[in-house]
Amino acid sequence: MGAADAVPGVSGGTIAFITGIYEELINTIKQFGPSAWPAWRQDGLRGLARHLNLSFLVPLLVGIAISLISVAHLVVWLMEVQPLVLNGFFFGLVAASALIIGQHVTDRRWWHVLPVIGGLVLAYLLPSLMPFVASVGRPELVLVLGGAIAISALLLPGVSGSFLLLTMGLYGTVMQAIRGFELTTLVLFASGCAFGLFFFSRLLSWLLKNHHGATLQLLLGFIIGSLPVLWPWRELMDYQLSNEGQVIPLGFRYLGPQSYSQVTGEPGQLVAVVVAIIAGGLLVWLASKTGRPAGSTKRDNKESNDA
Repeated sequence: MGAADAVPGVSGGTIAFITGIYEELINTIKQFGPSAWPAWRQDGLRGLARHLNLSFLVPLLVGIAISLISVAHLVVWLMEVQPLVLNGFFFGLVAASALIIGQHVTDRRWWHVLPVIGGLVLAYLLPSLMPFVASVGRPELVLVLGGAIAISALLLPGVSGSFLLLTMGLYGTVMQAIRGFELTTLVLFASGCAFGLFFFSRLLSWLLKNHHGATLQLLLGFIIGSLPVLWPWRELMDYQLSNEGQVIPLGFRYLGPQSYSQVTGEPGQLVAVVVAIIAGGLLVWLASKTGRPAGSTKRDNKESNDA
């Protein structure tokens, strides 16, 4: 999840869904709030740890942190030296994710096509709306609002929080703050993240509990809608510059390998990209076999074992 979240266009939520921890992650985040106080008063630290599901959350956060300071740097480097191959790998990863997640949606209804379409439309529109965040006022407020939006996107499979940061013109600021440990920037951004997690996790938990099938279809629409952002052979057609001079992509023309070479003068790397796509797909397949089924929770597995 840490490596995926560092790449604009890839969602850590997709990785969580592939490995079957998505719903447990959402429900665990929801536990951070006023309900933790009675758990602590009744059973002390042990009760609080159980209430917050720390046996699940701590190893997950440790893995994300290790990745952000190790694997994520490799991924960011590959974005510069091998962007086609890296995009191909993540394209295969996300495309295979959509197929696997679609197979785990059991309670299908004919009207579930509507949330799929809704997810597709929202995934398409979100990046084009993000540049307006920079116009809300003070830079501090932009950082807080950007953190709330980006962390909410992190919880959505198929929606890349780092890509939305890029379209908001905040990607360079946040990555530089992480690398340089700029405390003021990190605190502002983290406060926005905490706000977004508190409210959005509760919304998602309620949707999954009360409208499970439709919500999974909505998330599937998000995942499918993210695929064009990862298509390796594309030409940037529309963009704007952030206050930091970063290029914020707004529109692409999608090409084949040969057309890409003719337009850009760069090699299309067809074989390498196809191998990367297959590798991404195989990784998802292996993760789906070793992880819990997508959409399951620890409670589901316990009940199954008890049965």
